Parts: sequence; C-alpha cells; structure tokens
Amino acid sequence: MTRPINLNKARKARARAEKTARAEANVVAFGRTKAEKQHAERETARMTRELDGKALETSANGAKDGNKKP
Repeated sequence: MTRPINLNKARKARARAEKTARAEANVVAFGRTKAEKQHAERETARMTRELDGKALETSANGAKDGNKKP
C-alpha cells in the first residue's frame, strides 16, 4: 500500500510553487530594483551634464561658431 498524503500540505506546496513562478515572471517583466533604477537615473543625469559642458556654442542662425556663414 502507498502512504496517504496530507492534502493540506500538498495544496500549500502547490501554492508556494505558483507564487515563486509568478515572482520569477515579474522579475523578468519588470526587471530592475529601485536602487538599480535610481543609479541608472543618476548616471544618465551625470552623463548629460558632462556632455552639455562639452557642447559647442551655436550662433543665432543655428550654425556652429566654427562654421559661420556670411
């Protein structure tokens, strides 16, 4: 004869497995943690500031200063 199983334990184990699978799907769908998002945002802002500091000035007609047309 086989041993009887506790249906409550089986039900709870199945629920835990489904919850874990849903959590893994959410990780794939939503990706990064809050800290990772904040870090990326700060890095993007830093790179933008750095790039803006290196930009060439433009004249009123939109041409770069080194390429002025009369």
